[in-house]
Amino acid sequence: MAKDHGGSPKLYQLESKRKRVTWIVGVSGLCIFFYVLGAWQNNGRRPTPSAEVYTRVGCDHDMSSSSAISSSVVPMDFESHHQLVVNNTKSLENFSPCEMLYSEYTPCQEPQRGRKFDRNMLKYRERHCPNKEEKEALRCLIPAPPNYKIPFKWPQSRDYAWFANIPHKELSIEKAVQNWVQVEGDRLRFPGGGTMFPHGADAYIDDISELVPLTSGTIRTAIDTGCGVASWGAYLLKRDIIAMSFAPRDTHEAQVWFALERGVPAMIGVMGSQRLPYPARAFDMAHCSRCLIPWYKYDGLYLIEVDRVLRPGGYWVLSGPPIRWKTYWRGWERSQEDLKKEQDSIEETARQLCWKKVIEKGDLSVWQKPLNHNKCIKNKSPFICKSRNKADAAWYQDMEACITPLPQVTNSDEVAGGALEKWPERAFAIPPRISTGSIPSITVEKFKEDNQVWNERVSYYKRLIGLLPQGRYRNVMDANAYLGGFAAALSKYPVWVMNVVPAKNEPDTLGIIYERGFIGTYNDWCEAFSTYPRTYDLIHAGGLISLYQDRCDITYILLEMDRILRPEGTVIFRDGVEALVKIKSIADGMRWQSRIVDHESGPFNPEKILIAVKTYWTGEPKRE
Repeated sequence: MAKDHGGSPKLYQLESKRKRVTWIVGVSGLCIFFYVLGAWQNNGRRPTPSAEVYTRVGCDHDMSSSSAISSSVVPMDFESHHQLVVNNTKSLENFSPCEMLYSEYTPCQEPQRGRKFDRNMLKYRERHCPNKEEKEALRCLIPAPPNYKIPFKWPQSRDYAWFANIPHKELSIEKAVQNWVQVEGDRLRFPGGGTMFPHGADAYIDDISELVPLTSGTIRTAIDTGCGVASWGAYLLKRDIIAMSFAPRDTHEAQVWFALERGVPAMIGVMGSQRLPYPARAFDMAHCSRCLIPWYKYDGLYLIEVDRVLRPGGYWVLSGPPIRWKTYWRGWERSQEDLKKEQDSIEETARQLCWKKVIEKGDLSVWQKPLNHNKCIKNKSPFICKSRNKADAAWYQDMEACITPLPQVTNSDEVAGGALEKWPERAFAIPPRISTGSIPSITVEKFKEDNQVWNERVSYYKRLIGLLPQGRYRNVMDANAYLGGFAAALSKYPVWVMNVVPAKNEPDTLGIIYERGFIGTYNDWCEAFSTYPRTYDLIHAGGLISLYQDRCDITYILLEMDRILRPEGTVIFRDGVEALVKIKSIADGMRWQSRIVDHESGPFNPEKILIAVKTYWTGEPKRE
């Protein structure tokens, strides 16, 4: 029997046609399907009302006023519009919460697993991921602590966080004199101090600014090695400089977690035996403030790695041991001979790298990388690597004790690889890696088209996600970033974007993203990301599931997204319908609210969008 459509013969005919539509994966079949579906939606069919968004283990929580999915957008209703079964309750896997002991779980940097590995060169603190074949990977949902609260909005979050979200007091005690973090009732306060800047990062950065041009727009991207709670990066942001801060998961428990909770870019990472997961020539400035990295060891290997990721003409800023050792050697509890030897070693390595020492003033010492390697080659430096092809290779790639060669130039004043525009023009200027043709598959025309596409997409997202322009999101991740167009289109909002380029995928575009003045990293999404739980507000995943569905179980990718997403956080998937149906069938068992909507160009485009919101729930408190 036909459904009652209020006597409309047109709707009845559409219903009859709909029943004859079969699922065809080919593009032509999808176009026919979406033509019928579009006609159906345009005749007044309303979606089924959304289910209750929030559920919570142990208590009730009302989120009706804070749903991230805008109710003004009409979603596709697959079950009523065609015969494809979106969700079969018999086959649906409902994921249970993990035990509370996993609330701070970092799969690839778990201390207990790390202890099994070699301590030499801190290999045990590098990435060591669970073996899914041996069922080491968790198949459950990482719980938030019982009293978890939505973090403060930026810029207040720079200075405050809820103690219940990261219940760690160690740094407030251990670093009390240095003003890293203080516990004030139910809050954590970050005064902006650091080991070498107890009076505040702002004043410390002002000192650096007297030595390095921080305000001209020349310096945009920076890397902070051994970052503490990332106060240096936090206070650079108001100077339009974005820093990639990293530190290991070590005895300074949760330092990177504090940074991300503050809304400051950071990753778990370490200077060990492998290259940092960033391309060559990525950063305008590198920084170490008593970061405890042994620059003098291993024949200068760690400085050689800094040189690889530093742009031509970029600066390396060092404070703390051994700088100004004649004044501080007693307080550092080290001999004058030892400290002098360390500084001499650093100076010699910098000379071999062809760096110029700009200045040593007070507690700061600054070196500058050359614009090109003409002088190094003329001096017949034996330290330049023979191959230019591996410069960007940085995923599980061992460090090399040779200088990564810069692109060739014709004269000594030319910037190797091409000069960059100053910020903010840099964001939309043609990146040198494109203008020079070093990535042949990406042309200037493609770059310009991509920027236009992302302006249209972000405008559409503002309709889909009502909270996007309201400052609700701060930490954003583009899980398949391509040219960084999403980050560029979001640059007018108070957010920062972690641009992730899938490891060993072609073309490798992460270098382009850095040349635009944005930051990012490589990651293989068959493994976990190097971050703590509940550290991102919004994740964008365009084509990611199609890319990985034949490489690994996509269930683990979604569980990883759930781990790093904050309660009430949002994921935007863009993909073909078949992939989105798979995603939705998994997401429905993960306490996510999700729905599929049309492409911004309309219902005839075979690519669709799935918006998912992680519902608010927490683990149960321990019972006495």
